[in-house]
Amino acid sequence: MIGSFGIYPAATKLKYFGTSCTEALVIVAIVRIAGVTLPPQKHIDIALSYVYGVGRPLAQRILRSLNIAFTTKPDDLSMQQVNALREIIEKNHPVEGELRRRIMLNIKRLKDIGTYRGIRHARSLPTRGQRTKTNSRTRRGNVRRTMGSGRRKSGDKT
Repeated sequence: MIGSFGIYPAATKLKYFGTSCTEALVIVAIVRIAGVTLPPQKHIDIALSYVYGVGRPLAQRILRSLNIAFTTKPDDLSMQQVNALREIIEKNHPVEGELRRRIMLNIKRLKDIGTYRGIRHARSLPTRGQRTKTNSRTRRGNVRRTMGSGRRKSGDKT
């Protein structure tokens, strides 16, 4: 079972049984893996990377094991291929919610035992040794912590 079918109006005029229809309905197979709808017009190795936890290298390794060409579109897959893909990804690899939960629990564990990395996470600072005197604006949320740092307000004297 592919998951669900979408019915979309076709852009071209089609003839059914001798009558011309301006908007014929076309059934398109929608491939869903781990709760994510894969984009139907992209190559399958790119489309699989829309699933959180599946990158290009893992997607290509899975496709090689199933003998599916990287240039195949998700629309062109058979139901057996879709079921095999879904089974391998959902059974053998942590993806989507399970992976997010695992990462969140690892960070919580680091905070609970009071490690340096856990403290950095709790204070919303970089955890991998980056400098913080300048840069680290993304992690800190563009907060100016010291008196002389950053831009002057428009109302101040120059």
